[in-house]
Amino acid sequence: MKLEPYWLDTAPPFTDGEQGPLEGTADVAIIGGGFTGLSAALAAVRKGASVVVLEAEAIGSKASGRNGGHVNNGMAHSFVAVAAKHGVDRARELYQAFDAAVDTVERIVREEKIDCDFRRAGKVKLAAKPAHFASIAKNYEMISREVDPDTQLLFKDDIRNEVGTDRFFGGMLQRRSAMMHMGKFSRGLASAAARSGARIFENACVTKLEKQAGSGFRITTPRGHLTASQVLVATGGNTEGPFGYFRRRFVPIGAFVIATEPLAPAIAARIMPGNRTVTTSRNLVNFFRLSPDNRLIYGGRARFALSSPRSDAKSGVILQRSMLDVFPQLTGISIDYCWGGLIDMTADRFPHTGFASV
Repeated sequence: MKLEPYWLDTAPPFTDGEQGPLEGTADVAIIGGGFTGLSAALAAVRKGASVVVLEAEAIGSKASGRNGGHVNNGMAHSFVAVAAKHGVDRARELYQAFDAAVDTVERIVREEKIDCDFRRAGKVKLAAKPAHFASIAKNYEMISREVDPDTQLLFKDDIRNEVGTDRFFGGMLQRRSAMMHMGKFSRGLASAAARSGARIFENACVTKLEKQAGSGFRITTPRGHLTASQVLVATGGNTEGPFGYFRRRFVPIGAFVIATEPLAPAIAARIMPGNRTVTTSRNLVNFFRLSPDNRLIYGGRARFALSSPRSDAKSGVILQRSMLDVFPQLTGISIDYCWGGLIDMTADRFPHTGFASV
C-alpha cells in the first residue's frame, strides 16, 4: 500500500516550471499552486498581467491533490438553514455560486483541453439514519422549489439504483455535480497557465512578505526574492510562513482517503451502479466514487487527527472497516493507496474572500 495520493501518483509530471532563481518584478504574485492559485494565474495573465506563482512544494500537492476527487455543487449548510439565517435570496445566490464553480471547472477543462476525466456524474447524498432522511427531504423540497428543480428525492428502494448497499435510508440526487482526476487537472491547469505566460516556481516556500513603502510587496523565498504590485494568498491555514492572519481564521480538519485495487467491471457495476459521487450524512462524513480505472476511492474524517504517514495508515484501517460495512462485497479486495490531508474550514463554514493587511 502506498501512503501517497492516488491522484498525484497517477498524473503526468508538471514540467513547465521555472528552473532559475526567483528575481525581478511582477504585477501579481500568487502564493499557492493549487486550484485557486493556478486558476487565478490563468485568469490574470489572460487579462494582460505579469504573474508569478510561488508553490512551497510541488504543484497540486496539498488540498488540491489530497481529496476524494469530487467536483460537487451544494453548500456545507442545508439550504433550509441558510435561508432561515440569511433569507431565501441570499441562500439562492450562494447555492448558485457553487453551481457556477462547477461550470467554471468544466469550461476550463474544455477550453484548455485538459485530459482529466471530467464528467458530470451527479452527486447523491445518502441518509445514514431515518431522521437524517427527514432532514434531507425537507432540504430537497426547498431546493427544488427555490433554486434547483433538477434534483431528485431518493427513497430507500431507489438507493439500489445508485449504490449496492442496504445501509442507507434514502437520499437526494443533485445532477449538476461532477468528478475528475485531481492530479491531472492541477498539472494540466498549471501547464495552461505557464503556456499563457505565468511563471511558476515550485519549492518556493514564502518565508517573508513585506509591504514596501509607497506600494507593492517584497516576497522572500529560498529560491530568491520578488517584488509584486499585488499579492494573492491562495494557500491553506496550515501553511508555514508569514500567514498568521489566515491561520487564525481556519479550523484545520483532518480528512483521509483510501483507494482499492482496480475492481473487475462486474464488481464495480454492482457496488456503484449509478457511478456518481456519493456523500453520507454520518457525523464523520464518508464520501466515495469510482476512479477512471475502477478503483473505489473511499474517504472520510475517520478520526480526529492530523495527517502524517503513521496517522494516515491508522486512518486507512478505520476507513477500510467502514468501507466493508457499506460494501461487504469488497471483502478480500486490497487497498493500494492511503493518504490524508487537511480541510481548511472557516468558523461559520462559509467561503470568505477579501483584503488583509500584512
